[in-house]
Amino acid sequence: MDFVLKTSNLCKSYKHFKALNGLTMNVPKGSIYGFVGRNGAGKTTLIRLICGLQFPSDGTFELYGISNGSPDILSARRRMGAVVETPSLFPEMTAEENLKQQYRLLGLPSFEGIPELLRLVGLENTGKKTAKNFSLGMRQRLGIAIALCGSPDFLMLDEPINGLDPQGIIEMRELILKLNRERNITVLISSHILDELAKLATHYGFVDAGRIVREMSAEELDAACRKCLRVTVTDTAALARVLDAAGTEYKIIDSTAADIFAKPNISKLAFALAEEHCEILSCTEHDESLEGFFVSLVGGGSNE
Repeated sequence: MDFVLKTSNLCKSYKHFKALNGLTMNVPKGSIYGFVGRNGAGKTTLIRLICGLQFPSDGTFELYGISNGSPDILSARRRMGAVVETPSLFPEMTAEENLKQQYRLLGLPSFEGIPELLRLVGLENTGKKTAKNFSLGMRQRLGIAIALCGSPDFLMLDEPINGLDPQGIIEMRELILKLNRERNITVLISSHILDELAKLATHYGFVDAGRIVREMSAEELDAACRKCLRVTVTDTAALARVLDAAGTEYKIIDSTAADIFAKPNISKLAFALAEEHCEILSCTEHDESLEGFFVSLVGGGSNE
């Protein structure tokens, strides 16, 4: 598997505080990578290091296979775009003027790509309206347009849906999917909003206290959070015998509860259990929420 970004034991310290504490992660090429953690877990610090806005205290990272210690890291960074914390905009300028300014900063030879960028992010009809009068969602989309100047193939977005209304969230989701699917741009999204990330991400890195506690694919996360039938019975040993005989997948929780990963015929199950002198006490659909899974990984404390 090809990786756009790899980090190895990356550390960043501020006096007595470790924002990153041995963070190791791998972002596959072509993925939408959900970088998941609570506020203060180290998400923004990681993005700032990769962008060159700060330098690591220890450890290394590779961007397109180029080490951060190599002189070629500058050329590798030209292949990426980022929106860190809040979009860097000129509030008195229009969307078009903001993009022209970014083109000048990048030394691009002409402005011919600007109309297409404005259409891509849905800002082609903003005319002379200045950025200070944009909604939050419009400012976020303009920030992404600025990050896309220079045609990067890796985009890092720091909490892109924070504060957006439901319509703004939908627009942002559709834009990110379009960039990934139609332009094959690898996207890293830092967020603590798991339910929304689940509609986008192909891979996940769960971060806590400055280190990755687990990396997994979307398929692996779905399996960990899959729906099941939670049953309570008088004897789970008897339940296990019945389910084993039927070839049904299950997980024993304790002496009276189990999860059945199927939709059994309850009448037939109750009859089979009766022959084992076991009774069903309750039966409910159950699935672990994404938030529940995250809390099980990192615990319920706070990083504040």
